[in-house]
Amino acid sequence: MNQTLAYLREALANYADRHHTVAMHLYKKLISKPYKSEEQFVRDLSPKEVAFLDRMLRQEMKYAKEEQDNIRVYHLNEVYEQLI
Repeated sequence: MNQTLAYLREALANYADRHHTVAMHLYKKLISKPYKSEEQFVRDLSPKEVAFLDRMLRQEMKYAKEEQDNIRVYHLNEVYEQLI
């Protein structure tokens, strides 16, 4: 798994811990299939999954910016850009 997908997996795990069903589904999808890139992962998403990731990634990137975690912002943005 590439580094960008690893950051996404970590973010999804945080949401899945809160029993968010879409996050749990996406987390399982991410770890069960051998995605080679964020582009490949995003192409495999439903509109509902895309909408969830759009909201989640904006929140996660905002938090990472506040924490000055530029590497995390970069990797999460790599996925976010694929959604639009």
